[in-house]
Amino acid sequence: MSPSPVLPLLKRVPPGAWVAAAWYAGVVLTFLMRVRLPGEYQPSVRPGVLYYRWDGLLTQLVSTVLLMTGCLFLTRRPLGSMAVLLGASALATMPLSVSEIPLAQFLAVDVALYFVAATRPLRTGVLALLMSLAVLVAFVSGRALAGWVAGTSAELAVALTALVAWLVGRSVYESRRHDADLTARATDRALVAERLRIAREMHDLVAHSVGIIALQAGAAARVVHTQPDAAREAMSAVEGAGRETLSGLRRMLGALRESGAGEEGESAPLCPAEGLAHVERLARTTTAAGVRVDVRWRGERRALPPDIDLSAFRIIQESVTNVVRHAATDACRVSVEYGPEALAIEVADRGRGAGRGPCTGFGLVGMRERVALLHGEFAAAPEPGGGFRVTARLPVPAGEAI
Repeated sequence: MSPSPVLPLLKRVPPGAWVAAAWYAGVVLTFLMRVRLPGEYQPSVRPGVLYYRWDGLLTQLVSTVLLMTGCLFLTRRPLGSMAVLLGASALATMPLSVSEIPLAQFLAVDVALYFVAATRPLRTGVLALLMSLAVLVAFVSGRALAGWVAGTSAELAVALTALVAWLVGRSVYESRRHDADLTARATDRALVAERLRIAREMHDLVAHSVGIIALQAGAAARVVHTQPDAAREAMSAVEGAGRETLSGLRRMLGALRESGAGEEGESAPLCPAEGLAHVERLARTTTAAGVRVDVRWRGERRALPPDIDLSAFRIIQESVTNVVRHAATDACRVSVEYGPEALAIEVADRGRGAGRGPCTGFGLVGMRERVALLHGEFAAAPEPGGGFRVTARLPVPAGEAI
């Protein structure tokens, strides 16, 4: 397995650290607004009576400790952490002699609200937003009820920043959930495609061998008493076909295990060694079982891409298997033509040619799927004069023949 990718540096910073950074940025901004900077005739905001006194500094220290405590529990207990952060924000406002909770003191709450909305379900995010707005309303209402000046309009602006932070966080949450859904669907589609691929390989590998075994076993049963040598030869062929099938199944299972231990998204070929080079062997095996296979090659034989080579062999193998199992004939013809842009395959017989539609099994369906995956053309139908013909045309993209 490949190692997991390393997260970007900014994503490795925990949410509590971002909230703490926003708090200290607000503290620095509060101080800079209360001192005369170069180019100013007077500070932007007049410092409160308690701002530089020991009790004001102590209040600031206590609020900072409260905020650090809330940062520690932000990811584990978001609502409890939000309550502590809001308390710190309100407490830090006390020595400033202002009529509302300023944005600088609420900046850390906005960042925390963003993280809660981005990582928690809707109910938790909404409760965090309502808590934040309730503190703002309570602070202004308390001053108004006490007869003090209340900065209602300024507090509305701070409430708007809280709402924007929540909306941005909620958008991130929905985007992540959408991406997760897309990934899950893509994974499901990949699993279905892999299962279909394995099913096709299992069918192509086993069906032909089982057909040969059944044919040879039937022949042996008919001549076991009259021609014991022929029966013995047929049973030897059955043994050979069985061993070959078992070996193929073992190779397939081994390839599946290797694909499970390899890179994600990669699929190991189930039978990588088989291709058109094995057509002659297939013909000899089928001929020995009692159905003569005449193979005709046209065009200049050349190496093909592995997927086209394997699919071409599987189409021929499945077509010959259908002839053995269904055609009730003793011969068939296989034609392979290497064209400049495509590989043409034809398998024809002169048997009864009936009862081999798509509803009788998965052979024709599997061949059609293989050809479709390679953007080729496929046809399978009974011949007017009797027999059955399977044709496939597999395009070979320019420059991909190897």
